[in-house]
This record gives sequence, C-alpha cells and structure tokens, in this order.
Amino acid sequence: MKTPPLCAGLVLAFALSALAANSTVGPVADLASPAASTDSSAPSAESPAARDARMAWWREARFGMFIHWGVYSVPAGTYQGKQIPSIGEWIMLNAKIPVADYAGFAKEFNPVKFDAEAWVRLARDAGMKYIVITAKHHDGFAMFHTAVDGFNIFDATPFKRDPLKELAAACQKYGVKLGFYYSQDQDWHHPGGVALKGGHWDKAAQDGDFASYVHNVALPQVRELLTHYGPVSVLWWDTPTPEMTPELARELAGALKLQPGIIQNNRLIPTASQGTEFKGDTETPEQRIPATGYPAGRDWETCMTINGTWGYKSYDTNFKTTEKLLQNLIDIASKGGNYLLNVGPTSEGVIPEPEVERLRAMGAWLKVNGAAIYGTTASPFPKLPAWGRATKKLTATGATLYLHVFTWPTDGKLAVPGLRNAITSATLLATGAQLATEKTADGLTVTLPATAPDPISSTVVLELKGAPEVDAPLATAVAPAAP
Repeated sequence: MKTPPLCAGLVLAFALSALAANSTVGPVADLASPAASTDSSAPSAESPAARDARMAWWREARFGMFIHWGVYSVPAGTYQGKQIPSIGEWIMLNAKIPVADYAGFAKEFNPVKFDAEAWVRLARDAGMKYIVITAKHHDGFAMFHTAVDGFNIFDATPFKRDPLKELAAACQKYGVKLGFYYSQDQDWHHPGGVALKGGHWDKAAQDGDFASYVHNVALPQVRELLTHYGPVSVLWWDTPTPEMTPELARELAGALKLQPGIIQNNRLIPTASQGTEFKGDTETPEQRIPATGYPAGRDWETCMTINGTWGYKSYDTNFKTTEKLLQNLIDIASKGGNYLLNVGPTSEGVIPEPEVERLRAMGAWLKVNGAAIYGTTASPFPKLPAWGRATKKLTATGATLYLHVFTWPTDGKLAVPGLRNAITSATLLATGAQLATEKTADGLTVTLPATAPDPISSTVVLELKGAPEVDAPLATAVAPAAP
C-alpha cells in the first residue's frame, strides 16, 4: 500500500453464489449491467439529503477489513537472500527488481488455501461490516481476471481462479459489503505508470506516456471492476501524483457513474488540484488517528496495519495488542470516523494466525459492546477525562451517551465533567445493571461496581433528556489522544 504516507481501498458488495469458481474464457461474466453513462463530465451537485442517504451505510458501519494481497506475498519481504526494508507490497520498488524478474514471481503464486467464505466469515465475526481488497496495487498485478493483459492472477499464475469473484459471492452470502483498492497512478509494470521514490529503474520496460497508461490500463480495469462484480459501494484510489491531471481524473471519475451511489475517497488527484470536484467523500488518515477527528460534515476513515506492513512479510511479527486495536477502534468512533484494519495474507492464501486471533477477540468485544460503536456519532465532549472515550446516538427525545471506560476508577466513582443533562437511566451495557448517578458542580458522577465487566474497555450507557449539553472543559480534563 502507501506512499509516503498513503493507503488504499474501496468497497463492493454482491455476487451470485451460482458463479463458477473457475472461468476459462475472458474476464468474469457480467453480474450487473449498469445503464449509467461513463462520460467524463463533472458530476452534478448533490443535495445534503442525497449525500446523507448515500453515506448512511458507511457511517453506520464504523469498522471494516482492509486486505493487501498480491504477488508480493511470494517474496514476502526478501529478495536475493536479503530482507528488504519497509513495507512488503513495495518490495519491487524498494529492491529495484527488474520488471521481468518481478513478473516471474507470478509463476510461484498459487494460493491453494484461499477460502473466500472463511475470509468473509472472519470479517463478519470480527464485527467488520465491509471488506476492501487490493484489486491492483502499485506493482501492476491484477488480482482479478482482467482482459487488459495477462499480468493477472488468472492468466499468469497456476491458480487459474478469480478470487475477487469468489469474494463477491461470499460477501453476498454473508451480508458483508466488498470493495476494491485500485492504484490508478503508480504502476511499476505497465509502461507509462508512475513510480515514486526516484522514478523508473527499469526504463526500457517502464518508460512511456502516462495518459496512454490511463487510457489503456487504468480506465479499462476500473470499468471492469465496476461492471463485472456486482454493486460497488466504495472505490479507494491511492497515491495520486502530479501526472494525474484534472482531465484524466475526470475520465476515471466518470467511470463511477456505472455504480450509482458509490463512495470514493480523496486520493484520485493530488490535494492541491482537487478543488471541490475531486475531494471525494472521505478523508484517509493513514496509520494515525487525528487528535480531534475532522470538521463536522467531513467523513473520514483511518486505515491501519495490525503489524508493521500492509502486504505480507514473513518476518514482521510486530503485532499490535488486542487492547491497542480495540481502543483504536473506540477512539476513532469517538471522533466520528471509521476504522479500516488491515490483514496481509500469505502467498498460500492464508491470513496469519496472530491477525486472526486479534480479530476474533475484537469480535467478541463487539458482540457485547457493538451498540456503542455502530451507528454512533462523535463524542459531545470537547475534552475527556483520562478514563476513556465517549460516543453518542441522538434520539427523538434526547440522546444515548456511551462512556467507554478504559481505566476503571478504584474508588468506584466515574466523573463525567461538564455534562448538564438530566439522566433518565444509567446502566452497564454488558450486564444491564442499573447504576446510581449524582449531579455535581462539575457535571455528573456515576457509581460503578468494584470490578470492570471488561479488562480493556467497559461501557456505561447514559440516557439523556434532550441533546447533550456540555460545559466548557474543566482544568482537570485532557485532550483526547490516540490510546
């Protein structure tokens, strides 16, 4: 994934379970026949209500799975006996591997243990509502059966299957949305594609015209993704460069008309050239959580790795703890964002077990506490005490306020500074136990049991009369930072 620093992704849901597991001719048969035009004219203005309706599922979801999987999982971070620094999916550029040599890895790419249904069930059981997978990363290798050329998983490998087709069917079966990451600027295999960090190193194979690359590779493949795999919910572009002119970006954006209602991120074109036409629907902070989120009205999603790499590296065992991952999810939700958490499968098609273990633990927590994450909006507190975070849901008569308590008070008294609303009920989400509350000069105090229901984060539920009313931060409060 990433440039210095950039992420990726996109979201697509649907596919019929009757699709054949192996296709023998051409690209995957058309599952949907969108009638929308693909002309490159600028999009018409969208009303706030229409935008809210289009973004509704995404705002409800809060948690998704990012999958970085490709032929780079074959070298797995090592080339010619040397461990190559930095992230696994950038090994071709970082090791300056010649185009023909890198293409040779495709002959070794045979992910016979790939099980689309197992992957989707894992995401579902982890509490993830959508999947975003790399359809084509910067190495130019297509993880689907494209008609553009033979550098794809069906034609160039012994596997002879289209994993995106299989994932589409599995996502349809289990009710998980599916999407695709597509690297529209960087392509180290096809002539004319961009290479950052020093430019082309295999010039005879890589040099060419960028506009021709867009017209002959990127645009046709994007259209394939938007027509052959059912409804596409979100498209994640990545690593925009100055070569992407507004005119070329307009052609790529025009293809999105094949999928009415699609959501796209802010990485189609460099920020300086975006204006309002190309700013996309979502901000994409990478490997970080903004201290205060983004201004109201701007949707955002943090993408992050579980260890230190996006694409699989055999020797990267620096896995974040379940506590860290869960508190990241809560922190992001408390600031109004989504969490797109990455897994990097092996060349055999296996998601590493340490990643599986952490996702299962997150799913167990969400089964108890999911109401405090899904469909919530940002905390009403401009600052929070050090004990944790808060999320909320507005109701017809008031609001539900969820207090995520990371540090259980030893004296059994949870201070909620600045909250002025009348409280109609206070409970523990895990048990339903009623809790006593007391109004104070500083806000509210909630009396808690001696033991926290969960060692990582326990949820206190406050039902408020009216919309949340919170005083200015007290001197004892601290700004919410990433846990």
